[in-house]
Amino acid sequence: MDKESERWNYKPPEKVQLNPTFSKSISIRAIFEWYASYWFQLSTTTLALILALLAWVFFFPSISSFQKLNWESYGTLYLLNLIPHCFFAGGIHHWLYRYKGQAKKFKFDVRDPAKDNGTYTFRDQVKDNMFWTICSGITIWTLFQAVVLWAMANGFAPLLTFSKNPIFFILVFPIVIVWASFHFYWVHRLLHWPPMYRVAHALHHRNINVGPWSGISMHPIEHFLFYTNFLIHFVLASSPVHLMFHGYMQSIHPIFSHSGFEKLYVADKERAKMGDFFHQLHHRYFECNYGTVEMPWDRWFGSFHDGTEAATIETRARKKRMYKS
Repeated sequence: MDKESERWNYKPPEKVQLNPTFSKSISIRAIFEWYASYWFQLSTTTLALILALLAWVFFFPSISSFQKLNWESYGTLYLLNLIPHCFFAGGIHHWLYRYKGQAKKFKFDVRDPAKDNGTYTFRDQVKDNMFWTICSGITIWTLFQAVVLWAMANGFAPLLTFSKNPIFFILVFPIVIVWASFHFYWVHRLLHWPPMYRVAHALHHRNINVGPWSGISMHPIEHFLFYTNFLIHFVLASSPVHLMFHGYMQSIHPIFSHSGFEKLYVADKERAKMGDFFHQLHHRYFECNYGTVEMPWDRWFGSFHDGTEAATIETRARKKRMYKS
């Protein structure tokens, strides 16, 4: 029996799987099923796309309105980030942790969020996570998008329309996903450099037992580095809908991946896949799984943890070597 299972309240029965496109043995069926689960079923990717389209069609100011600073356009941008983030983080937290709608079914870590614990701001994990998410995270996320929109409106960043090039317009969505995964991996590795970890990343990592509000609960230095991923829009021709998709994918996806549960159960039925054991392992063991499952950066650069006891032993040994040097 794999001893790793004994360390968790719930552990998926299979090893952690990465995108099969990059497997040694190519399976067209596995590749199709992988992408179908992201683009043709309810997932955080399709949720980000739906939110971006709704924002763009119904609420987004004209691009020309961003030429000069004004409360209406830039305030709308902030609200388009703040409201859905709080809705999903608050709603999922209420269902899982306040109402306990599925008890601890499919919960990775048996513990509840910490209270009366001096590790956290306000001595409360949830309040701590909400504070850093809203006051720092959503603010810096919006500031980076505001800079890009100002640049688009004033001709300093390339602007793409669907009518100009519909095929490339569609391709920008998966390009953004690959870029975001690449950027996240290397920024995350930088944040695990011991001096940077102590100054900034330790704030996020005090959430060993994560919850929905933990997703972008970070130090402002980490938020700044994390959201430099938006700078790709100064090089890659894109539109406001791509920028909003990028933001939702980077910021609302972590609500679900940090939920602490693998699946969302309502009325005794699985309604959606939610948690991410790949990243849960990172919060437990720190020096592994820096990237995402979409791209095999961790496998290529020797930091992949597949959820087995052997991988835990290897990760702990690597951590000792890192902190000795």
